[in-house]
Amino acid sequence: MTQTATGNAADQAREKAQEMGSQARDRVREQVDQRSTQAGEQAGSAAQALREASDRLRQEGNEPVANGMERVADRVESAGGWLRDSDGDAILRDVEDFGRRNPLAVVAGGLALGFAASRLLKASSRRRYEASGNDAPRRAPQPPPPAAARVVDEPTVGRPATHDVRDPDLVTSAR
Repeated sequence: MTQTATGNAADQAREKAQEMGSQARDRVREQVDQRSTQAGEQAGSAAQALREASDRLRQEGNEPVANGMERVADRVESAGGWLRDSDGDAILRDVEDFGRRNPLAVVAGGLALGFAASRLLKASSRRRYEASGNDAPRRAPQPPPPAAARVVDEPTVGRPATHDVRDPDLVTSAR
């Protein structure tokens, strides 16, 4: 192959990789936008439920707890509004900025997510195992008896060649 052909192949591969990367970014951006809108709507519902609970507490005379719940509802509603109104690019940009400012928080979050995922996989693995019908306890394989525990008889007609001293019911026949 000539250098020109090699260069053309490398350029084509680079362009294809950039195109695939662009498509992947577009898909991630679209998914983030959809999911954030859903999460924002759910946060708005949660904030409304917190406000209703706060009103009930206030009616029962529990003003300090009601005020605290009202503040939480305000924060949840604010976060929900941001999620609902922001597009995928803005959210990804904000997440990247947070990651740059707080790398230890990102590492800690990654570790927490990894730990949670491992626990989830372990729990689901156990459920799948039990659902497959293999929930009987497994016994460790028994080693063969020591040579001293076996008695070898001389082969005679009608008599077995060997038997196990520990279990008189277990008899093997002569070959």
